[in-house]
Amino acid sequence: MSLAVARKPLRADAARNVDKIITAARQCFREFGPEVPLQTIAATAGVGPATLFRNFSDKEELVLAALNRQLRLTVDPVVDSALADIDAAAGLLRVMEALMAAASDDANLLGAVAGRRELLTGITGSLMESMSVLLVRGQGQGSLRADISMTDMFRLLAMLIGVVDTMEPGSDAWRRPLALVEDAIRSVRPGRPLPVHVPLPAASLAGQQPI
Repeated sequence: MSLAVARKPLRADAARNVDKIITAARQCFREFGPEVPLQTIAATAGVGPATLFRNFSDKEELVLAALNRQLRLTVDPVVDSALADIDAAAGLLRVMEALMAAASDDANLLGAVAGRRELLTGITGSLMESMSVLLVRGQGQGSLRADISMTDMFRLLAMLIGVVDTMEPGSDAWRRPLALVEDAIRSVRPGRPLPVHVPLPAASLAGQQPI
């Protein structure tokens, strides 16, 4: 979905409308969930439906634009810092923390493209490239397992993102599984306790058998 990440330069008024729409989208998805109508987002942004559709052809494109902006604002600065850090493994873990925090904050946006996570490739390509650099550096420094591939990292990240579906939006319950992933990819297991256990929300437990 290159339209979500490569947009033509906009006039100042059009750029303000896009900013208002994306801000409203994040607010509405948080308040009303993944199925919020585009008309509600337009009304919240203070623009007409025609203005919204002139900038975003469908909900999918709007969701990707909103996710892209949050990654650029919240994750990219962490990536830049991590690439400048001498300790590549520590930098890689900080990037993963930032990514999981963003996923938790915008859980309902992710829910709107559930089952089509391949759409996220267009907005995470540069992130994956930077993580690959950090992985190779960490392996060279001996702090990350030499037998871990970027394919492994991609799948581990996909598993971690899936954790968002098992917790309350905005929760930091992802910290415990992320710590378990850190234990798995470091060459020496960190000597620290796991983050606090956070129970599954009641909705996730409905219909589940005790184990």
